[in-house]
Amino acid sequence: MKNKHGIYGAGVMLAISITAVQAVEMPSILGSHMVMQRDLKAPVWGWAPAGKKVTVEFAGQVKTATADAEGNWKIVLDPMPANSNPQVMSISESAEPAAATARGPASVKLEDVLVGDNWLCSGQSNMCISMSFGFGGEEISRDEDKVEIPEIAIVKQAVGEVANYPTLRFYRVTADAWSSQPQASCAGSWVVLTPASTRRVSAVAFFFGRKLNKETKIPIGCVQSARGNTRIEPWVSASGFRMVKDLEGYSKSLDMHDPATEFGRQTQKESLQKVAEWTTAAKAAAKDGKRLPPLPDLPRPGNGEGDAAALYNGMIAPLAPFGIKGAIWYQGELNGGYAWDGGLERSEGMTYYPKMQALIGGWRKDFGIGDFPFYYVQLPNYHKPNPNPEGGDGWAKLRDAQRKALEIPHTGMAVTIDIGIEPEYNDIHPRNKFDVGERLALWALAKDYGKTGLVYSGPLYKTMKVEDTKIRISFDSAGSGLMVGKKENVKPTVKDNAKLKGIAIAGEDKKWVWADAVIDGNTVVVSSPQVPKPVAVRYAFSTNPEGCNLYNNEGLPAAPFRTDEW
Repeated sequence: MKNKHGIYGAGVMLAISITAVQAVEMPSILGSHMVMQRDLKAPVWGWAPAGKKVTVEFAGQVKTATADAEGNWKIVLDPMPANSNPQVMSISESAEPAAATARGPASVKLEDVLVGDNWLCSGQSNMCISMSFGFGGEEISRDEDKVEIPEIAIVKQAVGEVANYPTLRFYRVTADAWSSQPQASCAGSWVVLTPASTRRVSAVAFFFGRKLNKETKIPIGCVQSARGNTRIEPWVSASGFRMVKDLEGYSKSLDMHDPATEFGRQTQKESLQKVAEWTTAAKAAAKDGKRLPPLPDLPRPGNGEGDAAALYNGMIAPLAPFGIKGAIWYQGELNGGYAWDGGLERSEGMTYYPKMQALIGGWRKDFGIGDFPFYYVQLPNYHKPNPNPEGGDGWAKLRDAQRKALEIPHTGMAVTIDIGIEPEYNDIHPRNKFDVGERLALWALAKDYGKTGLVYSGPLYKTMKVEDTKIRISFDSAGSGLMVGKKENVKPTVKDNAKLKGIAIAGEDKKWVWADAVIDGNTVVVSSPQVPKPVAVRYAFSTNPEGCNLYNNEGLPAAPFRTDEW
């Protein structure tokens, strides 16, 4: 694997010679069946023998670039409108045919190329989970005779209907790649969806992309690069860490190994000095027949699981600067902790927020497309219910950080607090990925595709006002009104006659009690006879807020929230 500097391998410790490029090559993200990004300047890049001219022909455009001394070339196509008609992209090197044959192909033809919108789909296991394995952990064929199970029925139907979506394409990074340096390419390929190939793609990304494709009639490319059991830190780029002051510890660690920074050059100089001193001492010891001194302790770049930027380098950097419309993200479980190893007790809280800032800011910078939309999934309900009205256990605080991340421009959050329905709340992988993908798509349709009047989010806490012995909560995204709702699997939410649940209230003594709560127009009025002077309210503020049932009339759940900062 090449890195961005032409070096092969992710763990290279010593400088090696750059292998000369012998033919026209391109990263795997550029391939047959791909979707080129519409309405933006579209980069096409790769490698060729140094000094050779490379010509790209596509959609009536002909552009030429010259490979530099390291064999890198890049051209940028002019913005193109969406086009569902398959086209051919030709990439050719201006070389004598005989010489080209001796070296390898001097031209490449990419077939069946469309022009539309690409969405980068990333995160950990709940984004990885495929259409085949995402609904219960086994092949969907295990329930061939039980189509009454909603999750199984809906995915079987979707797989059977993929021929209806010839302009929905998938690119999958097919190998995990941890690296200490940004890589130039990765293992992956584009596919046209068939019943067989659909079983292997991300279920969340599929239902997201399918809804966009159905509603807009525009070709949609889902670029899937995700890996299970990963924290957010490895997905953040070095440039992203440098943007956020609260994360300077990460950026300093990365800068230590980057000779493009002053800190990196100084570290490199000190390391070379240590090596020189050790070499002198070792030669003297060998000459005198003595043991060699211990090797010097040199800082080593991290490229292992969990290391900052390691997955970005291996699985996101190789995709840039490919044109994308935006990104969707489903991650946080590992930062939030797992129930089976006691990790919930160590769940991250608001410190997750600056990492989201770094993730989003770094990706936007490195893809060079400005503030592209970034839509993410707020973690669902998980593990056993907590009867304590104070809450704050498990994933509650991390969800609060995810809610705060809505302050980052051009972001949106799909609330899934009702997805892990009993008895699934002990499963960190809820089977229902249909609602997750559809709710993400609502944000994109409303914000990026001009679908006016579309309610794209459930109620989001806006303000609170103390009114004598009560507190009135106001919301954004109340839609056509608030309701007490009931959600079952992938079925639509229906209005329920039950009381609002999961709402707690406290006074200045910070003692929380379960509250009485009633809907009043587009607000909720909260009170308790035990708290005559209330100051704060919490809703669904626990790892599994069993029975939380506040929705808007469009059937989208309210996001968990708290009005306090205790």
